[in-house]
Amino acid sequence: MKFCQSCGMPLTDDVLGTNADGSKSEEYCIYCYKDGAFTGDFTMEEMADFCAQFVDEFNKNTGQSLTREEYKQQLLKYFPNLKRWQLPADELPHATSPLKEQLIEEINALGIKDMPIITNLFVLQGSFVNMSYTVNGNTVKFLDDSASYWGTQVEKGDGRCFGIACDEHYILVSEYGKDGADAKLVVLKNRD
Repeated sequence: MKFCQSCGMPLTDDVLGTNADGSKSEEYCIYCYKDGAFTGDFTMEEMADFCAQFVDEFNKNTGQSLTREEYKQQLLKYFPNLKRWQLPADELPHATSPLKEQLIEEINALGIKDMPIITNLFVLQGSFVNMSYTVNGNTVKFLDDSASYWGTQVEKGDGRCFGIACDEHYILVSEYGKDGADAKLVVLKNRD
């Protein structure tokens, strides 16, 4: 089995990143690498910290019961073996997607109360961020589970979080509690 040479996740056909020419990358996953560039400009320590938030998924798949900090320390020992972390910093294809930069500007321009300024977005799988909302008494989902979105999660400060998912057509901002509980739609903006 191959592993992403940035985050270490198993590389299967459905999670392969994309090169600048649109072809599939055989080295990096879609979460780390899109359109020939890394989706986030991380140091190795920042990448380990970011990946450590998925410790519950790791524990479920491996039968282990690591804490977030234990998992991060494991990642910091593993990452130096991966290609991304062996390259000199000036040889890394940095994440400078014009769409990503435009989306960050548009999200911050929304002026959502209590939402911190957004400085970075990451590629997220639709199935990971596609929450159910109650609208006019109906339960609805707005995202495509099989698509990928630029997005992030930021803490609101009251134990709740803002979740952002966007693409070339829409910007979705939601608010929710732990593990996505009590999700509320804040903004759904059509960009067309």
